[in-house]
Amino acid sequence: MFDRLPPKVTIYEVAPRDGLQNEKRLIPTDDKVALIDALSDTGLTSIEITSFVNPKWIPQLADAVEVATRIKRVPGVGYSALVPNRQGLESAVKAGMNEVAVFLSASETHNKKNVNKTIADTLKAFEETVPIALAQGLKVRAYVSTVYGCPYEGAVDPARALELCRALRTLGCYQISLGDTIGVANPRQVRDVLSRVLAEIPEPSVAVHFHDTRGTALANILVSVEMGVSTVDSALGGLGGCPYAPGASGNVATEDVVYMLEEMGVTTGVNLDRLIDCSRLASTLVGHEMPSKYYRAAVGARQRAAGRPEPA
Repeated sequence: MFDRLPPKVTIYEVAPRDGLQNEKRLIPTDDKVALIDALSDTGLTSIEITSFVNPKWIPQLADAVEVATRIKRVPGVGYSALVPNRQGLESAVKAGMNEVAVFLSASETHNKKNVNKTIADTLKAFEETVPIALAQGLKVRAYVSTVYGCPYEGAVDPARALELCRALRTLGCYQISLGDTIGVANPRQVRDVLSRVLAEIPEPSVAVHFHDTRGTALANILVSVEMGVSTVDSALGGLGGCPYAPGASGNVATEDVVYMLEEMGVTTGVNLDRLIDCSRLASTLVGHEMPSKYYRAAVGARQRAAGRPEPA
């Protein structure tokens, strides 16, 4: 069953943006910079650091420019940020970003809730953003949310993912991340959607982004990589959620994904011990424990080794 697993998978870390944006505690800029710098030292090669969005919509990311200009940029690590519009792109360029991401939903209602536009209008707006970014030498990634289900509309036609992938590829996006925003997908659905998309879109241009609301994220990732997908989005500790998707829990935890893949012989290049240290730091910053199964197991093992009782 697993004879088609790729030899290597790239982990696209989204905790500094997607992970923190829904946190109630406002994280100081110094702490965000420290967390990103620590992540840069784990072997990760792709880190999404912030979003150049209007602060009134996501106050947690109001310091996007300062974060982007203060982090220590490590050679070999790509740093990206979301840009909702041309103004966001201009800010990203001034902040020295070399990769940006645009985003839309596969369901009309979620798209309107998220960006206050129809899908058609969003794609039209991308025509004013993506070519400009490409002309300035930036790489452009794209996210498609609610691919497998919408909190407002329910089931989403799987043909929508392929339709949007075609449009985004035509615009020049180098990679499209297909998102299970509310964590409703199951492996059979994933196989259905990816079989349609991968029949037309090259495997390196497709990534997957699963939330673990119902505990199926790792199973869905396993199906995805077995089908040839070699980029997986995840968030340190399992942080995350969508402010415009009621009921959405955190992203699949980076530690859990790395552990599963490495144990199956798939190289990620990520150092799990350093990742656990980052999760411990993040836990302190957000003020609560991480949902990650591997993190909890690792912390428990460290405490037993040190002769300390495990937390209840």
